[in-house]
Amino acid sequence: MALERAVVEEKAAGMRLDVFVTQHFGETMEQHSFSRSRLQRLIAEGHITVNGAMAKSSTRLKTSDLVQLCAIPPTETNLTAEAVPLDLVYEDSEYVVVNKAPGMVVHPAAGSRDGTLVNALLYHCPNLRNIGGEGRPGIVHRLDKDTSGVMVVAKNHRSLQHLARQFKDRTVQKEYLALVWGKFDEQSGIIDRPIGRHRSQRQKMSSLHAHPRTRQAITEWSVEKTFKMRSDATSISWVTFLRLKPRTGRTHQIRVHLADRGHPLVGDKVYGRRDRSSLVNRGITMFVDIFPRQALHSERLAFDHPKSGRRVEFQVPVCDDMARLLMELEKINDRKSV
Repeated sequence: MALERAVVEEKAAGMRLDVFVTQHFGETMEQHSFSRSRLQRLIAEGHITVNGAMAKSSTRLKTSDLVQLCAIPPTETNLTAEAVPLDLVYEDSEYVVVNKAPGMVVHPAAGSRDGTLVNALLYHCPNLRNIGGEGRPGIVHRLDKDTSGVMVVAKNHRSLQHLARQFKDRTVQKEYLALVWGKFDEQSGIIDRPIGRHRSQRQKMSSLHAHPRTRQAITEWSVEKTFKMRSDATSISWVTFLRLKPRTGRTHQIRVHLADRGHPLVGDKVYGRRDRSSLVNRGITMFVDIFPRQALHSERLAFDHPKSGRRVEFQVPVCDDMARLLMELEKINDRKSV
């Protein structure tokens, strides 16, 4: 059974095969972290077919052609196993659940070749080495470097494909906790804005200034608590503690959606506030200075067990740094929440 399949519509006729795959199988490629060269090898080796037959990356597609991603073979890697501390939440023969520490990169990349979650997992699970995407064994989803919390990692090929399919089909339930600037008029809502690369700042994503090639992104949010900081009779700052349920899994989705709505995450150096003149309470200004990351935590993950099919759920509390931040906000909250 093919992992992915798509029929070429009239508007896509004449498109190169590799371009078509990138556009139509984007979520699978993102989950397995395909590079351009990796994609071309998959096509050359016959793992991506057109009408059941091998084709070249440069093949021009015709209307009604059937394009299929048949398999994702294991890849040899030169990754190093390292005895990096790992907070294990649960483990069985199919997967391992970890509580990723803030500041830990998920997989090796330029500028972060060691000390990553993958390096730590290879030390803990040596057989993980050739499972999944190139340089990302067992990885079916990711958290940003400075986002903490629960993640699941597959331990065999069957579980990798089963979990990846659940993420693609959006049956995995994800819940995050975040501290953001500002006060919300409502207690809950849904942000439904496509996300794409920023038009001029290519290292950033955006829902307001994105390149025309965007992808659907939906985030549910609800207010857990609002903190009020007063420096005098008229000057007030607000910070809101949110619970977030992303229905999709786009790069930087929560950070982008909240920032573009005018409520950037506390501590977010990429999408956060640049001007501190609005931080009227000096205690809060000091807080932002010492808080080293975006205040975002992956609290809960629920999915179907790859082998038994039963629903499983894992939840981890916020990390110490974010817990301290919440405690300090309580102290400055005029002794009451609003």
